[in-house]
Amino acid sequence: MSAPTSRFVSHVFGTWSDPLEVHAAGVALRDKTPVTTHSRYGRAHDRPDPVEFVERTNEGRVDQLIALRVGRMVASPFAFLRGSAGLMAADLAPTPTSGITAWICGDAHASNFGLYASPERRLVMDVNDFDETVVGPWEWDLKRLAASLVVAGREAGVDEGRARAAASDAARTYRAALRELAHMPILDAFYLTTDEKTIDHFDVDQLGEVFKRIGKKARRNTSRRVVEKFAERAETDHWRFVDDPPILAHVSPETEQSVLDGLEEYASGCLDDELKQLLQRYSVADIAHRVVGLGSVGRRSFIVLLHGNGEDALVLQVKEAGPSALAPYVEATPYEHNGERIVRGQRWMQTVSDILLGWTTVDGRPFLVRQFRDMKGSIDPALLKPNQLDDYARVVGAVLARSHAQSADPRVLSGYVDGDTGDGDDFDQAIASFAVAYADQTESDHDALAAAVRLGRLPAEIEDPD
Repeated sequence: MSAPTSRFVSHVFGTWSDPLEVHAAGVALRDKTPVTTHSRYGRAHDRPDPVEFVERTNEGRVDQLIALRVGRMVASPFAFLRGSAGLMAADLAPTPTSGITAWICGDAHASNFGLYASPERRLVMDVNDFDETVVGPWEWDLKRLAASLVVAGREAGVDEGRARAAASDAARTYRAALRELAHMPILDAFYLTTDEKTIDHFDVDQLGEVFKRIGKKARRNTSRRVVEKFAERAETDHWRFVDDPPILAHVSPETEQSVLDGLEEYASGCLDDELKQLLQRYSVADIAHRVVGLGSVGRRSFIVLLHGNGEDALVLQVKEAGPSALAPYVEATPYEHNGERIVRGQRWMQTVSDILLGWTTVDGRPFLVRQFRDMKGSIDPALLKPNQLDDYARVVGAVLARSHAQSADPRVLSGYVDGDTGDGDDFDQAIASFAVAYADQTESDHDALAAAVRLGRLPAEIEDPD
């Protein structure tokens, strides 16, 4: 069917195309890059040494926290994978791609999906970490997710066949979700979210109780809970954070003022008037530095305790936004400020986001601003049982597809991964083969880091698991 002619000319709206023709354009890309080529992974001769990679990426971080970062990465192969997005990006750069780009997470391992609160205060399941977000090949996100499922599965004691099946099923539901999105009304597809109700759509009987437990915990994970856990009542009517170095520590008055100046810039540059007025109803009670995450350890990260109505509290996180680890391997984004890059990427990929999300500059460094632990909850895939890992893989595969479809046309993507027949098992198996090969690489890299720690080449602070 040919496109109807139109007398309307607009720089805002596109030109109508037959959906079948759009799908066919995706199918045609398989001639240039057959989906079976996505199975390829071979260690490049000039691949960065994993220990040198860790040393290099320690540069610019807080010196006193480097041993903590290394200690967290050396804890397990899955922990190493979580902290080495840049190393995997270097490995992915020479691999085949379809030529379709999207806003990608850049660090879509299986722990970077989870629950959080929508502005309507319902729990949403989505990608929830965007420090590395860029415009790049969508395959990189899916391959990182699939590899992380195999690594986590091995760590959980899942047999090799089931770990591979989890990676394959993530790719399968990625395809299925794209196929569904490609046939939906455009706005319906854009509005689609994954919440507690829609999770049942993925047939996750084995994971149902885990989601209920994580959801119950997430609902308690509020600013008020942060205050109860990390603060104490001061001599005044305000609360004050309790020092617990190196994880939580107060900062100098000069740093406090720099953070406040940054928040002034954030409010004036990122927030609409109604949100500015909302923040004016709070007063600042305390400011401290708090270590978060794994890949972010060593980056400057402040939490700001705001006092509201009576016992009411709001905790903001002001987190340093370094360059994306994927930046050397993709075209530059249109945003020079790395905080803005993260915010823009997050808004592209999530259907709903934190209303207070924004960016600023503190002492010349770019920072991200957001609510701290706003009903966040996550599942550790390395603790899942074999049947639960497969259920989880199906959910996160579909979630990732929806995230990519916000910026890349799902009709084109679906055409590429499904082909003419809609039977994309060859694609699923290619992704699974890559995942197994890269899981082997990750275990080798982790062994190299562990050896460097044992030999004293790198300091490592091993945390008490309790």
